[in-house]
Amino acid sequence: MIKTTFHISQMDCPSEEALIRMKLESLKTIKSLEFDLEGRTLFVFHTDENPEILNRLNSLKLGTKKTGTVEVADTAITEEANHSRLLWTVLFINFGFFIIEMTTGLVSKSMGLVADSLDMLADSVVYGLSLWAVGAALSRKKLVARMSGWFQIILALLGLAEVVRRFLYSDVIPNYQIMIIVASLALVANVVSIYILQKTKSKDAHIQASKIFTSNDIIINIGIIGAAILVMATNSMIPDLVIGAIVFLIVVRGAVRILKLG
Repeated sequence: MIKTTFHISQMDCPSEEALIRMKLESLKTIKSLEFDLEGRTLFVFHTDENPEILNRLNSLKLGTKKTGTVEVADTAITEEANHSRLLWTVLFINFGFFIIEMTTGLVSKSMGLVADSLDMLADSVVYGLSLWAVGAALSRKKLVARMSGWFQIILALLGLAEVVRRFLYSDVIPNYQIMIIVASLALVANVVSIYILQKTKSKDAHIQASKIFTSNDIIINIGIIGAAILVMATNSMIPDLVIGAIVFLIVVRGAVRILKLG
């Protein structure tokens, strides 16, 4: 078994990981991929030398550089199935809070909660694409990626338009109590997700991706709680609109990366 190491300078989030997986999965010589997102490093385990691996990585224009190749034992390949249960748990937590935050966001008139619900949905989509059975048709995966990417972009742009509309024409103050309660629950859920993921010391790609996603979600949850406190203190909708716009832009950025999967 051959282990080839690539440094990918622009690989800093799970969306790029999913993009790379889609690009390489049809190569039969590849047996496993491992990602170190913090170190921006990709480890490819394959049976034969294949220049097409580097060609496909270069086509993504993510700043790929081959840094080394070594012979390794077959047992060095990470078994992704060992961690799938953890990832499914995190996926369901994210999707569950997408529903909760979307519903309560609409009820409370909070753009922050609505935006965070879409961020939870975006996370769930990437988790789902990554966990999809290996045997599924590549064309089907790409179709789902494109559909989900456009769906998220449309919803995020509608959300940004609503932020602008409220800023120009509305004086509705969101319910800061609901914002604090729901964002706090989401914060607890994400902390639980981190705890679940920390139970394994694995460097598995999906586990590392999930940790990064969930850490980002915790920051967003704290931002929404802070915005709610400012709404309460200032009796203004502006803090909610600001945090909502920021998160909507995060969703658009993630969705654009998902569209690259096609």
